[in-house]
Amino acid sequence: MSNMDGQSCVSKMMVWTPMTKIRKNRKKYKRKYRLRKDMETIEYIAVTKTAAACEACAKRPPEEQNFEISNIAEVFLSKLTLLSSRVDRESTTEATKTFSIHYKDQTPALDLECSKEDIARGWVTGIQHLMRARRSETIIDKRKRWILEYFHKGGNTDDSLDSKETKAVLAQMNIQIKESQIDTLMQKLDKDRNGTWDLDEFTQFYNAMTAREEIKEIFNRWKSDDPDPPNVCGYAEDGENMKVHELMEFLAQEQKVATDAKGCHQLMEKFEPTSGLKKNNLLSLEGFTLYLHSAEGDVFNHTHDQVYQDMTQPLSHYFIASSHNTYLLEDQLRGPSSKEGYIQALLKGCRFLELDCWDGDDGEPVIYHGYTLTSKVLFREVIEAIGRYAFKASPYPVILSLENHCSVAQQRALAAHMVNILGDSLCNIPATSDMQELPSPQRLHGKIIVKNELKRDGTEDDVIDEAAETEDVGVQESVKASKVKKNTKELAKELSDLVNICEAVHFHSFKHSREKDMPYNISSIPEGKANRLLEEQAADFIDHTKRQLIKIYPFGGRVNSSNMYPHLYWAAGCQIVALNYQTPCDQMDLNLGLFRQNGRCGYVLKPEALRDDQTRLDTSKNIPRKYKKTLKIKVISGFQLPTPEGDWSEGSAVDPYVKVQVYGVPADCAEEGTEVVKNNGFHPVWNCDMAFPLTFPDLALVRFEVKEHDTMSDSETIGQFSLPVSSMQQGYRHVHLLSKDQEDLSPAALFIHVSLQ
Repeated sequence: MSNMDGQSCVSKMMVWTPMTKIRKNRKKYKRKYRLRKDMETIEYIAVTKTAAACEACAKRPPEEQNFEISNIAEVFLSKLTLLSSRVDRESTTEATKTFSIHYKDQTPALDLECSKEDIARGWVTGIQHLMRARRSETIIDKRKRWILEYFHKGGNTDDSLDSKETKAVLAQMNIQIKESQIDTLMQKLDKDRNGTWDLDEFTQFYNAMTAREEIKEIFNRWKSDDPDPPNVCGYAEDGENMKVHELMEFLAQEQKVATDAKGCHQLMEKFEPTSGLKKNNLLSLEGFTLYLHSAEGDVFNHTHDQVYQDMTQPLSHYFIASSHNTYLLEDQLRGPSSKEGYIQALLKGCRFLELDCWDGDDGEPVIYHGYTLTSKVLFREVIEAIGRYAFKASPYPVILSLENHCSVAQQRALAAHMVNILGDSLCNIPATSDMQELPSPQRLHGKIIVKNELKRDGTEDDVIDEAAETEDVGVQESVKASKVKKNTKELAKELSDLVNICEAVHFHSFKHSREKDMPYNISSIPEGKANRLLEEQAADFIDHTKRQLIKIYPFGGRVNSSNMYPHLYWAAGCQIVALNYQTPCDQMDLNLGLFRQNGRCGYVLKPEALRDDQTRLDTSKNIPRKYKKTLKIKVISGFQLPTPEGDWSEGSAVDPYVKVQVYGVPADCAEEGTEVVKNNGFHPVWNCDMAFPLTFPDLALVRFEVKEHDTMSDSETIGQFSLPVSSMQQGYRHVHLLSKDQEDLSPAALFIHVSLQ
């Protein structure tokens, strides 16, 4: 497959291919892999060798497992496998039969060995081709993919759907329809009368089922002789197709988008599926629906998919995507520690990583949650992962926050590993006594910053009181309980030399910081203390964060890795609000929602009032009226909502409702909800109007959550989406839903109308 193009390699991948999975513990597993017909899933089966295993397999079907192309972060040929401590990409002159797959989530990296070099190359080429195709999809491509995915979910093996398979597909589409109606539809669409649907016939069925009356009302202009006028004034006067001037009127009046005839021609060219209409500059109802379901019709402003903010201001002027105990994949007491936590966080745009460093065996420091039963991971392996993934999602600086519990000897090992692995990417900007402000993200482009205490030769700062400075509650309690009066640690010069613009210091008070601290000093405050400071000194808090970085970290009692609400601290200008990225929750939704903007680069410029030295602002109260606006949202309908947690049990019916939540300064936090729609997850209609007065909209975020009503227990989340108000597009928009784990649930969406007055 070495000389084939991407599509040819994809075709080859659909045939079972023998490979060997190689694990880190040196064990090897014979398997067969292939790409499913849906072009989205790679499945595999174990290959048995012994007679006993063969006999067992004869009694039951072989175990099938799979993983999604959409979950692959990176695939590459590798010279070495995980039998060694690192995976290196292959040089162009050296052959290899091994390739590696790294995932977006916490799934451990997969190393596969093929029988021939060209097979490995073909799989890498094919997977990369599929990943590129997914990224460049148009809405028309997506619609074809959705139809193909549903078509192949019926369990068919002969490229057709019979009645039983059709019912299974309809259940997964959340369509509640009587069996007699299915039979009627099959007879109507089954052109060759063979009792099954082919893909073309299923496509006709899908198009018929996804026709939406609420969009038709917007499209068709009401005529005076119509006995049943719609709720809104449509724009296509002839009721058939929208002309250029009508589309321009719709965009200006409803979508608040200014464009000219040329811009309308381009939209028609992009979304009209019928070539004849496209040629005559007309947009059909189908083309109009495709526009509304596309990125142009998204509630999120996709111009914010690029870095659009000023990146030349001091680091203290930005919110920074930040993680807590990044190495943990689960809870704080017994969960596994892994480099995968760092990979996952970095791929999500996280720019602040925590490394709790302890002495390990054979002179190799390890990372884990001290004084707990969490597993350990080598510091070196984590640094290698960071070196590989630091700038995959963003080119802007990464801060490594070292929680240093190591002996001097192993501190030197920490420093050696960072120097040897990270090399020139380590920040080397000197922190001088005349520094007036921190350098900018632009100046720190491609740099890794080490945050730690700083050894100052010849002063009493050579030793640090561990109980006072550590963020680890377990360490604090252990030190307090010991009989030793003073527990101190010495800092190795080699490690101290790597610290410059992020010197960790103890927080005493805002007054002390104004008088003693430099811009490069950074303090860490637990959420409880931060809450008290917010209540009593919010304006001082904001003034402090205009000059210095400050980190807020979760209360140590959150042993299940739960998260605090970050918007409370963003409202006070706090740049680093450290969250457990491994925990799906409302708080993480908000965190990823804020950092969805500005190209997901992990840096968001704070509102001017939180940066301007001339402005004295207390966001907890008495915000000037000049900032105020009103956000109005009408939740119109839902589209192809899945059942919670992928429960496709036959006969299940979804009773969905929508919660819309606003988070920001305390005065702006609010929630409204729709009524419950019974037994309709495929196309529920609410038409529910909501209004949210905003005193400081520049800090406001909106979270949409679709839930399944359950009178017997807590309602399950069907899908959610969060974004800043500043990134919302007005008019008729779709909210494309994500799962609790941030997975794309397309085509599941909400249809809403937004206005900001």
